[in-house]
Amino acid sequence: MTLVKTKIGRRSFIRTSALAGGGMMVGFSWLASCKMTPEEVNSLPKEWFDINGFLKIGDNGMVTIMSPNPEIGQNVKTAMPMIVADELDVDWKKVIVEQAPLNLEVFQRQLAGGSQSIRAGWEGLRMAGATARKMLKQAAAKAWEVPENEITTSNGMLYHEASNKSAGYGEMASAAVGVASPNDPPENIEVPEEVELKDIKDFTIIGTDRLNVDGPKIVTGKPLFGIDVQEEGMLTAMIIHPPAFGQTYKSMDVESIKSMPGIVDVFPVEVYPEGVEKQWSDGGGIAELVAVVGESTWQCMQAKKALKVEWESPSNLESTASYEEDLEKLIEAPVEAPARSDGDFNKAIKGAAKVIERTYSAPFLAHNTMEPMNFFANVTADKAEVKGPIQTPEFLEKTLSSVLGLPIDKIDVGMTRMGGGFGRRLYGHFGVEAAVISKKVQAPVKLVYTREDDMTQGTYRPAYKVRFKAGLDKDNNLIAWSVKGVGTNDDLVFENRFPAGAVDNYLAEKTSLQTKITTGAWRAPRSNFMAGAEQSFMDEVAELAGKDPIEFRLELFDRAIKDPVGPPEKNDYDPERYAGVLKLAKEKSNWGNTNDGKARGVSAYYCHNSYVAQVLDLTMDGNKPMVDKVVCAVDCGIVINPISAKNQIEGGIIDGIGHATYSQMTFEDGVPQQQNFDSYHLIRNSEAPKQIESYFVDNGIDPTGLGEPSLPPVIGALANAMYKATGKRVYNQPFILEKEIVG
Repeated sequence: MTLVKTKIGRRSFIRTSALAGGGMMVGFSWLASCKMTPEEVNSLPKEWFDINGFLKIGDNGMVTIMSPNPEIGQNVKTAMPMIVADELDVDWKKVIVEQAPLNLEVFQRQLAGGSQSIRAGWEGLRMAGATARKMLKQAAAKAWEVPENEITTSNGMLYHEASNKSAGYGEMASAAVGVASPNDPPENIEVPEEVELKDIKDFTIIGTDRLNVDGPKIVTGKPLFGIDVQEEGMLTAMIIHPPAFGQTYKSMDVESIKSMPGIVDVFPVEVYPEGVEKQWSDGGGIAELVAVVGESTWQCMQAKKALKVEWESPSNLESTASYEEDLEKLIEAPVEAPARSDGDFNKAIKGAAKVIERTYSAPFLAHNTMEPMNFFANVTADKAEVKGPIQTPEFLEKTLSSVLGLPIDKIDVGMTRMGGGFGRRLYGHFGVEAAVISKKVQAPVKLVYTREDDMTQGTYRPAYKVRFKAGLDKDNNLIAWSVKGVGTNDDLVFENRFPAGAVDNYLAEKTSLQTKITTGAWRAPRSNFMAGAEQSFMDEVAELAGKDPIEFRLELFDRAIKDPVGPPEKNDYDPERYAGVLKLAKEKSNWGNTNDGKARGVSAYYCHNSYVAQVLDLTMDGNKPMVDKVVCAVDCGIVINPISAKNQIEGGIIDGIGHATYSQMTFEDGVPQQQNFDSYHLIRNSEAPKQIESYFVDNGIDPTGLGEPSLPPVIGALANAMYKATGKRVYNQPFILEKEIVG
């Protein structure tokens, strides 16, 4: 058991002096979206009591737990309440989960990004549940006139064994928050300054499979996502943006469509006027566009097709050929100073017995969320209500305050569930656009992008190029390693990751190429390319050394453990945990003992504070790799919800294989050449791995990232398996277009 100070969000523990207005919360959960059964009606509490900002307890023992972070498919809406519920010691069947409102004073980090939601919220969520449990115990101790330390809890019940007394949480909830019962004066239970957290071995909910709390609504099509929002008097808005990156608005023929059925207004929009204080999350927006507002989506789409808009090009427009040429120049050019340098790489490489150098590249990628980009806004003279699928509600709120000239407390940002994000909804310009349009037409609007709007406006995964060079001594020991990377609007290299710390002479260099094409975070930023390139090169070096690729990696981890180069704390990773997942993947894949004719590739990578190793088996169908099986070993600390964890691992693996094999965005004179799924190849069901096995290291360490870490390494495992199958290495994504494979 661990003692912790209740330092988080003191205001979240301010108790109400009257009955909590929790009925509205229940209305969100059930009444607004589905017809209640008689049993559900009978189970509704008559009164709810705010225990703290994270949870309410009804007089019949039902518990409402807030899920503070945006739900993007990573299952935090289920996992975060599981943590609170476990510390509260309540029956999960009596828990109602609600999306919390934006309130940073209570919930702190309300952001979906970087696979950090559970890691960042772990202590606070546990504390919220533990504090509530202690307050309920204190209430019971006062009511029964017994010592608090003799009170025990289980499944939402309080017990005092010596007196044989018991009560449900609902019976003590009013006393815990100081609400008077009809016959008794109010009790004053103070918010504890210190609470005890459970021992890991005592968890009853954490570590067990729990179904997605939104599952029934998802499969039955109940309103849940941003695209489902419907409000009285709401209009539809759509946008027309410049066809090429680098162009600006010139003019349009408005009269030609104003008479079209259902069209309310058409006007140019300056999304971020001069003087607006932009947030980092506004980076992907296009400053000037045209808005079409109408009564329905169909009417707006017809008007978009008919409207003639002129755009102009103030400067040269970019093409794929030009930026690839510029990336190549930068990878050849010297950099001002290395990001990290251990030993003397140049001297060591000159004296090496064997030297190998390889260059890898990857194109721009689109996010392609399945739910179309959308946002609702209702802006009036003195307030703004907006809601929709957004990963960064806090930053959207700040931008809107600046754009609309309203104080923060007059802006209400609601978070709906998101039909995918992968980083795309970190950039909230579409929410800003909706608000600006609503203000102009003085009506509530729902902005909706078409697939083409989103795919041709960015924000894309940057294009990358990286070059590795390694040297071996006469005994085939790795004595020198360098990495030099360049990305469009992005510096690529993680200079303190493996094999830094495991090689005597190590050199890391990075630079970036500025382009007009908007770029941003894409699932596992930078790692989504670096892992595949690094792990492919690692295999080539192992082959040059005549060593098994897993044993070669383990040798390096052993060096980083026993005799690290430089201070170990300088490295981002823990070599023992790194080696641990590789050994687990080796064991579970039966590495070295198979004879089924499959080609195998291995990979291991660290990102988002977690460790993943994978062994991939495939066969080639002509020039097309068909993945038969992926064995995946993961060290992400304590697993909250195993069934969800496996889903995330499998999703990342499929996503990584698909994009590395088939996908790319190219440009001609600033115009995106892929505008929908007929030309942008996402992985099909028939191309997904036939089997994925996931294994988790059980080490009791606090949880770390899980939404992204399985994607990056699988690209390396795929490339290495393709080499085993074909005898030819792949260096450029997408692999399906690699010239050596096409033949």
